[in-house]
Amino acid sequence: MEHGLQSCHTCGLLSHPAPGAQTGYCPRCDEELHFRKPESLQRTVAFLIAAMACYVPANLLPVMSSTSAAGTESDTILQGVVLLWSPTGWPLSLIVVIASIMIPSAKIAAMLYLVLTVKRGAPRNNAQRVKLYRMVEFIGRWSMVDVFVDTFTVALIQLQPLMVVEPGPGLLFFAAVVVLTMLAVESFDPRLLWDANSPESTVAQVQPQHA
Repeated sequence: MEHGLQSCHTCGLLSHPAPGAQTGYCPRCDEELHFRKPESLQRTVAFLIAAMACYVPANLLPVMSSTSAAGTESDTILQGVVLLWSPTGWPLSLIVVIASIMIPSAKIAAMLYLVLTVKRGAPRNNAQRVKLYRMVEFIGRWSMVDVFVDTFTVALIQLQPLMVVEPGPGLLFFAAVVVLTMLAVESFDPRLLWDANSPESTVAQVQPQHA
């Protein structure tokens, strides 16, 4: 940005905008360019708030219900972890704990930390924060493992009228948490982490983009 270059998020080409313009279009793929993603922090915070709102019912409501001759049972994520815990099933139980409980909450906490450091203009540990962002971006897709397990179980175990397995409302909230956190990561512009080290005149070029 100090050299007046804009990076295309689609093809990665660096180019100069038209004289006097804050935005331009990529000469290679015609994608609209910005020095920083418009309203990056506002969008990120909005997605994080929505994710936190869905996180509570995702863990309190049942994610799967099974009906058999013995009756109907509904299990939450934590109840499923307890049921899976055994001398032979503990690895799967551990995977569910990490992917379904620890990773979503850690992603929300990490993104909130990055947003707060950008708002405060912390000029230190930028490299570490960028690594944190890249790690959150990489592991985010694996949070869907619990949704995949429940979906496969529902698809495979349908022994009517002996047993019927159906997804619960908690599964929808959990899927919403995963999608919302992924949208929060995509909305956040990691280049904002370096703006605290940039000259005030350069940073001022992108202030209208955040308004």
